[in-house]
Amino acid sequence: MEIQQIRKRLSVTGELPAADTSALFDDALESAVKVFQQRHGYSGSGVISDTLIRQMNVPVLTRIQQLLINMERVRWLPVSPEGRLIVVNIPEFMLHATNNGKKEFDMPVVVGKEGHSTVSFYGDMNNVVFSPYWNVPASIVRKEILPAQGRNANYLANNNMEVTGERNGLPVVRQKPGPKNSLGQVKFLFPNSFNIYFHDTPAKDLFKRDNRAYSHGCIRLSDPVKMANYVLQDNGDWTAEKIDSAMNAGKEKWVKIKDPLPVMITYYTAWVDENKTLHFRDDIYGHDNVVAKKMFEDPQGE
Repeated sequence: MEIQQIRKRLSVTGELPAADTSALFDDALESAVKVFQQRHGYSGSGVISDTLIRQMNVPVLTRIQQLLINMERVRWLPVSPEGRLIVVNIPEFMLHATNNGKKEFDMPVVVGKEGHSTVSFYGDMNNVVFSPYWNVPASIVRKEILPAQGRNANYLANNNMEVTGERNGLPVVRQKPGPKNSLGQVKFLFPNSFNIYFHDTPAKDLFKRDNRAYSHGCIRLSDPVKMANYVLQDNGDWTAEKIDSAMNAGKEKWVKIKDPLPVMITYYTAWVDENKTLHFRDDIYGHDNVVAKKMFEDPQGE
């Protein structure tokens, strides 16, 4: 009975032919489940789970409201510039690089966890920093590093960190370049008031997860080498070999990007891709709920 209900549900949204009423979990149903999972931001395992059932049970009215909310967001976007553009969609945990609207590549990313949300804004990427220092934010020094030092007096040395001064009663801490550096081997700057940027990370396993909200607000790249080669392709002699050398030099080096790249950090929980496939994602920061209360008399999904 459950398999037939799942088949009926998947036929409604087109993942499975409507005439298929078999009670068997066959290859066709497995393929349909994988498509549904991918449209909702999950790895296409083909396994029916509690998470899958939860997504299938989202009311139609809730999905319609979700579409209307995201259509409203489109109205807030500035006109896309000509040439290259980098877009990060926070709930999708993905970065998209385009050139005059044509996709160049996609890249999984890690975004801010709850309480350290990544902010939506627009900027221009103008610098690459190889083998960067990590200037630890005061909030992290206060909430994480000082308690860790209380438990282990060698915490700073063990994590390749040093104190460079004092500000507002707190030590100013930075982490030296190297394999333990939280920013990895490179960071990409697009000046903004939120102190958000792209960077490498030693925590590579996070990119294997479907939900990738783990950072303190900055955006971690799954393939920083690809990004470095992409943004410096017009910067004279910055070959792949030279980029690799700078990333592993252990000495901080700033490189100004010849033609700054526009960057858009967006928040879309529903959209149609280039293949005209409709996608939905979870409202990880609760922004949809805020907009729904303003747009609808009886918001769904609360």
